[in-house]
Amino acid sequence: MVIVMKHGATAEEIAGVIQHVESLGFKPHVSRGEECTIIGVIGDERPIEPEHFELCAGVERAIRILHPFKLASRDFHPDDSVVKINGVSIGARQVIVMAGPCSVESREQLMETAAAVKEAGAHILRGGAFKPRTSPYAFQGLGLKGLELLREAREQLDLPIVTEVMSPQEVTLVAQYADILQVGARNMENSALLRAVGEIQKPVLLKRGKMSTVEELLMAAEYILAQGNPRVMVCERGIRTFETATRNTFDINAIPVLKSLTHLPVIADPSHGTGKWELVPAVARAAIAAGADGLLVEVHHDPAHALSDGAQSLTPDHFARMIADVRRIAEAIGRTTCNRCAMQWSRLSAWA
Repeated sequence: MVIVMKHGATAEEIAGVIQHVESLGFKPHVSRGEECTIIGVIGDERPIEPEHFELCAGVERAIRILHPFKLASRDFHPDDSVVKINGVSIGARQVIVMAGPCSVESREQLMETAAAVKEAGAHILRGGAFKPRTSPYAFQGLGLKGLELLREAREQLDLPIVTEVMSPQEVTLVAQYADILQVGARNMENSALLRAVGEIQKPVLLKRGKMSTVEELLMAAEYILAQGNPRVMVCERGIRTFETATRNTFDINAIPVLKSLTHLPVIADPSHGTGKWELVPAVARAAIAAGADGLLVEVHHDPAHALSDGAQSLTPDHFARMIADVRRIAEAIGRTTCNRCAMQWSRLSAWA
């Protein structure tokens, strides 16, 4: 249930409603927008009728949220949420690109690739220090050494970094190095990990599970939000179907569906969605046209010799061409990939 406060409700009235929610044994979550304040009632509120809260001073109306995900729902937070990281705003007018190697293999590999993706227009550097693999004999990442190299790349190139965390025990360690904690597809339903990244108060990139529904993805996001961490992004990365022509089936439908159901930023991963580098640019263009707030793309300076996911990794040249195409798509739908352009647009909007 959400309680919509009247426009101009006083701080005392809002505090009174919060206290009343708590007195009934529920957990309140407050969202303050430009027009009004909304208080989410978290818990099994079914025995309570909305009219019960509508009698409180300053309340305009109370509405039951029909979706099982409460905090992730647009009913609770009608406006798009924006996750800000070191000057980068994810979920705003600007389309954000996160790019880099699947896994950190060496200092030379990471620095060369990181410099190339930044020059092409990437806003955030991705790279795996800990790598979950299907085979226990496959390259598992450099671990702590990989985190240290990612931090070095961030300091040298002024690029925020996103990297995967695989267990609750590793959250504190990874959070010391990463700007964004990624929860991978294999861990989307790891409730202990979801709670741990919710408690750490770092931005989280939550990837859809291989065989998970949109609702299950948003329920996983709910675990993080329920811990008090609002800085969550959800990522469509393809699901497993009967089709074998691609690594996964990229669910382009999920992007507008997610945008309609949740206020959280939506990121698209065309690399895992296809598994083939030659398909990545086309799916990236489609994802932006469908409304994605950003892309997560794998880039390697020498894909033929990559230790993981070389088949789906773009070369720096291919990535630069993709960025140019994505920029045109973004502009066609009233968005931009350029931070400077986004700031100019914001100033013009404010003047208007």
